[in-house]
Amino acid sequence: MTSELTFGGCTLGGERSLALIAGPCVIENEAATLRIAGHLKRLGEELGIGVIFKASYDKANRTSVGSFRGPGLEKGLAILAKVKNEFGLPVLSDVHETSQVEPAAEVLDILQIPAFLCRQTDLLLAAARTGRGVNVKKGQFLAPWDLANTVAKIESCGNRNILLTERGNSFGYNNLVVDMRSLVILRELGYPVVFDATHSVQLPGGQGKASGGERRFVAPLSRAAVAVGVDALFWELHEEPDKALCDGPNSLPLNGLRERLEALLAVDRIVKSKGPHHE
Repeated sequence: MTSELTFGGCTLGGERSLALIAGPCVIENEAATLRIAGHLKRLGEELGIGVIFKASYDKANRTSVGSFRGPGLEKGLAILAKVKNEFGLPVLSDVHETSQVEPAAEVLDILQIPAFLCRQTDLLLAAARTGRGVNVKKGQFLAPWDLANTVAKIESCGNRNILLTERGNSFGYNNLVVDMRSLVILRELGYPVVFDATHSVQLPGGQGKASGGERRFVAPLSRAAVAVGVDALFWELHEEPDKALCDGPNSLPLNGLRERLEALLAVDRIVKSKGPHHE
């Protein structure tokens, strides 16, 4: 059984019900960000599930130098602080450099380590020392058991508020594949496991100067991951995904979100009712 962790009003792990980490890929503007946060807040209350709001203030790992990156650290954190204060949702965002960690930790409940940076020791240690939650995205180039070394780096600072996120492995050029065995292996490290379904269907660099994606596979991969027994799903959302400034092809629309979650929660209840590590 994984450890049980609480961030703000959201408790996940152990044999707790499925939680949701969701929001837009990047903060496009304050108004849209707050609308999406309000939608998620209401949905979480109606379904009785824990919700963590995620959005990036800066996407430093875009394909092209001309790609939209977001409002930046100062403005982005101010918007995320409004989400936290107005809706009471715990908030999560990426940190890309050690210089971002301290100001980000003043606002964020969870600091996210991007997949490409999951072996960056200085960044991991800086995030761990804040005492905040640390969500590590497993690199597309890593075997799941390799993340044990990343976990050890964070634990060396006395921080055990750790989430481990699977987001697919490189599979040839411009493609990713998800090995569901990875979710089992990651859970054996003792921390809550998150399945990032929307990034798992990304086609990195698939549009030349931007990443593509196959949104139609988000639902079946989410069902498979919930059936394995993950602690949370990670979904990127947008009011109009086809007009999103970042990761639109693999983002989900807000419409129909409740129905998607209800179906997954039904699977989650069956899995969790069988007890930990059932075969």
